[in-house]
Amino acid sequence: MSIDARLAELGITLPDVAAPVAAYQPAVRSGVHVYTAGQLPFVDGALPVTGKVGDGEGLVDPATAADLARICALNALAAVRSVVGSLDDVRIVKVTGFVASHASFTGQPAVLNGASTVLGEIFGDAGTHARSAVGVAVLPLDAPVEVELIAELTA
Repeated sequence: MSIDARLAELGITLPDVAAPVAAYQPAVRSGVHVYTAGQLPFVDGALPVTGKVGDGEGLVDPATAADLARICALNALAAVRSVVGSLDDVRIVKVTGFVASHASFTGQPAVLNGASTVLGEIFGDAGTHARSAVGVAVLPLDAPVEVELIAELTA
């Protein structure tokens, strides 16, 4: 089954590639690898939520942050596709996620599961990857989550 067919089966439409917010490219191919820039959870060019992730009033709850990580991963796939044309021969090798965290929040891995889970749903075994989940003080534009990935071209 093609990745486009799998996306349709899952009811997922990849977004347009998010415009860079500074001087960089959304994705770059080097040999058999594609490296994405950090992708924010843009939806139609805007961040649906901003702030720090944690438990408590005024914070982005972890479940919402996991949904945002999913959006980041889909934005990253759109960036990969913009460089290679098709996702059919892509394997996800590494995901790095950054979570703008309240000082008491330690659930970064659960937040990044939002990205990892959707990649597994889309690619199956080819979506199984190494991962880092990093808590940071602040992210660009006050985004709660940022995700970058490395993809390998298998054909």
